[in-house]
Amino acid sequence: MDLHLAGKSALVTGSTAGIGFAIAQGLAREGAQVLVNGRTQERVDIAVTTIKKKFPDAQVEGFAGDLGQAPVADELLKRYPEIHILVNNLSIFEPKEFTAITDEDWRRFFEVNILSGVRLSRGYLPRMLKSDWGRIVFISSESALQIPAEMIHYGMTKTAQLAIARGLAELTVGTGVTVNSVLPGPTASEGVTDFVTNLAKQQNQSVEEFEQIFFEKVRPTSLLKRFESTEEIANMVLYVCSPLASGTNGSALRVDGGVVRAIV
Repeated sequence: MDLHLAGKSALVTGSTAGIGFAIAQGLAREGAQVLVNGRTQERVDIAVTTIKKKFPDAQVEGFAGDLGQAPVADELLKRYPEIHILVNNLSIFEPKEFTAITDEDWRRFFEVNILSGVRLSRGYLPRMLKSDWGRIVFISSESALQIPAEMIHYGMTKTAQLAIARGLAELTVGTGVTVNSVLPGPTASEGVTDFVTNLAKQQNQSVEEFEQIFFEKVRPTSLLKRFESTEEIANMVLYVCSPLASGTNGSALRVDGGVVRAIV
């Protein structure tokens, strides 16, 4: 299926691995000009090389830097002032008891998970409105709707992303610009896979045994009963970024494997 993304420029933050990498790779496959982002030059170079090796005709560049820091975001906006598609994927997570979450932890999660997307959206949205076309997508989480007790600070940032995306969509009335959020469920991204592997070892379990217990005890409402692949999440994001999704704006789109028990 042609998603009509050829010639569109796209920035995917936090895209050297996991969901972000799958999105960047999918956009490149569809003919978009993709800007890959990661914290280190080494990781960025590896991601760019991997995509180009798989898709020799892909137009892919890299920008190394922590976009959770305002000066880095400013530098990116100066170097790449025109972007058609912005995917705010950069995010951090960590399980931590609520009483152990310090003020600094709250600030760090706010800076990275929320302000990184706010800053870039503030930079690119006016340009999109002026040209009458653009896509902004926030990669939220099912944790935005079902706040995990073990990661309240993370859940807070994911809920905030929904509010920001909806608010920004209100600024696009009558234009060809859309702003949406996508809510993945438990996904086998790099960070989650490493986390699961370590926990399984600590509990003398195989990864398969841990996964089965996880969906029995921690996410019992899952209809898939497995971790989703990063490609399954990316497929939804690619569609939302496409001109074909012109009728979808201000929406929170769940790709959660049925974890959230709600009709809307």
